[in-house]
Amino acid sequence: MESHRAHRSGRAQPRRRSLAYTAVATVVVVGGTVAGTAYVKAQDHHPRTAAVSSATTSNGSASEEASVEPVAQPSVDHDAELSKALGSVSVPSGASLSVSVLDLDAGASATYGTGTFDTASIVKVDILATLLLQAQDDGRALTAQEKTYATDMIENSDNDSASALWRIIGKADGLAAANKRFGLTSTQGGDGMLWGLTQTTAADQLTLLQQVFGDDSKLTDASRSYLQGLMKSISAGQQWGVSSAADGSAWALKNGWLQRSTTELWDINSIGRVTAGGHDYLVVALSNGNETQLDGETLVEAAAKAAVSAFTGGSASASASASADPSGT
Repeated sequence: MESHRAHRSGRAQPRRRSLAYTAVATVVVVGGTVAGTAYVKAQDHHPRTAAVSSATTSNGSASEEASVEPVAQPSVDHDAELSKALGSVSVPSGASLSVSVLDLDAGASATYGTGTFDTASIVKVDILATLLLQAQDDGRALTAQEKTYATDMIENSDNDSASALWRIIGKADGLAAANKRFGLTSTQGGDGMLWGLTQTTAADQLTLLQQVFGDDSKLTDASRSYLQGLMKSISAGQQWGVSSAADGSAWALKNGWLQRSTTELWDINSIGRVTAGGHDYLVVALSNGNETQLDGETLVEAAAKAAVSAFTGGSASASASASADPSGT
């Protein structure tokens, strides 16, 4: 409108040219209105981006506006980071190792190694989780005797208690039915009463730990709290394994150790939750083919430390102190 008044105050112009100027002015006003509407909508959703866009538009530079778009951050290959961290861990000749870790706060996870492993006594967590799920289905609490078995089985790794509960849950069939609901896909219960020879993978054990410690679980809050409490109360001689990666006593775990009669080599496993650097991690370390029990414990402790360091950025140590308990599994 200012341009139109300026032409009227000066020398008269042909009418056709005056109309053309009016048309141009109208287009500019309408265009400005559309741009203004777009800016308001953008501001409703992304105030900071809209303000910058408005400024660059007023300067008439489309290239400047494009330059303020957020730059996509490269995704982190956590499996590669875990593999790199575990490169500092010395795996003895003839031994095998598989590790899984999940950052419960960030949701990032990684797995190293493949294959199946004997569970030894880490299956006791699965046995109790199955018992708790079955009790939930029946709408009942655990009996006093079942609680006694559960406490001895988890805190002291008592084998007789594990055998009693293995029978109660229906042995391998009962375990399989519960694991299907838990989301485990590669775990098979041991034949007959050989619950310690249940076959599993590190990835499956991580899934099981998510049922125990995660929010998206088939187990109720009460069931999870009960099982977590037992895993935080492991007897003194069995407080090795993934707990070595924790800050102080911020851990909950279950270990398994079994010497195979056919080879005289050791299966050594450790699973649980640790807190390190302000984050909660679920950690699984499975191994077999160890010459001695102490060798296996040292291996899984070093692996647990390295696994957590892959997420915390700390230095992994290939050496770890181990406290061997020669009794039980």
